[in-house]
Amino acid sequence: SELFTDNAVSIEQEASPMFDKETTGLKAMREKRNKFEAMVEKVHSNNISDPLIAGNSIAFLSIMDVTMKGRPRETMSELWVYKVKDGKIISEQFFM
Repeated sequence: SELFTDNAVSIEQEASPMFDKETTGLKAMREKRNKFEAMVEKVHSNNISDPLIAGNSIAFLSIMDVTMKGRPRETMSELWVYKVKDGKIISEQFFM
């Protein structure tokens, strides 16, 4: 994506059996996103807040009503924090 640096980092709150704590590089980040999307059976809704900007950080709250494959329907609330340098995103971090 033109919004991210080539060596951007994606950081999860903690490592899990499905995802490492840190993923580095656009290709690996795309693979991570594709892996998550493959786990989703249906997104019923996804509400994303207006951005909150502080210095070089931008944050959004995502509230997703989703059914993951093999699991009951659930609501996922997640804070997304992006750090920017020289006009490009250098990291994204997720908090649940």
